[in-house]
Amino acid sequence: MIWLEEIRKLDPYHFFALFAVYSMMGWLIESIYMSFCNHKITNRGFAKGPFCPIYGFGCLGGYLIFAPFKGRYLLVYVCGCIVATTFEYIVGRLMIHFLGELWWDYKEKPFNFQGIICLESTLAWGIYALVVVHLLHGFMLKVVDRIDKRMGILMLIVLYFLVFIDYMAQLSQIFGWPKVLGGQGLKATPDVGRAAVVNGHVPEKKEKAEKETDKVEEI
Repeated sequence: MIWLEEIRKLDPYHFFALFAVYSMMGWLIESIYMSFCNHKITNRGFAKGPFCPIYGFGCLGGYLIFAPFKGRYLLVYVCGCIVATTFEYIVGRLMIHFLGELWWDYKEKPFNFQGIICLESTLAWGIYALVVVHLLHGFMLKVVDRIDKRMGILMLIVLYFLVFIDYMAQLSQIFGWPKVLGGQGLKATPDVGRAAVVNGHVPEKKEKAEKETDKVEEI
C-alpha cells in the first residue's frame, strides 16, 4: 500500500526533523497573520519559543493521509478541509477540557461553531493540504537531506531539549507543578487565568479588575 511506502520513507531522523520544521513554520505563519490582525506582535504559540506542535502533527499526518491522492487536486482540497477541521475541533475540545482555555477564538468569524472552528479556517486548511502534499513536503525532504546527518541530529537534540524545558515551564505555571519547574506546588484545578496569559491575552474578569484598579489610582 502506498501509505506504508510513505511511512517507510519517514525514518526517525526525517520524522523529527520535518516535525520540527513544520511546527516552527506553522508558528511563524500564524504569528505573522495574527500580529497583522491584532496590530501588535502576537505569539501564537503556547510556550515562549517559536514552536507549535499542532502544525507538526497536522502537516505530517495530513501528508501521510493524502499522499495516495497526489495529483487529484479537488479531492485533496476537500479532504484537507474536512480532516483538518475535524482535527482542529478535537484539539480545541481537549484544550477546553484539560486546560480550561481555548487558545484561539473564532467567535467573531462568520459561520463559526462554538468559536473553535469556522468556515474561513476550513477553506484555508484545504489550501494548506494542497501545498503540503504537492510542494512543501518534497521540498523540505530535500532540504533536510542537504544537512549533514550528524550535525542534524545534534541540532534536533538541542532543539527538542529547549522545547521540552519551555513547555514544562509553561505547564508548571498552569497546573502548579513542583517549584523546580517554575510552579507553586500542585493545584486542585488548572490556573485558567495563567493559561490565557500564556497564550497572549488577559481573561475578561482580570481585564475588568485591572481597569477598575487603574480608575481608583487615577482618583
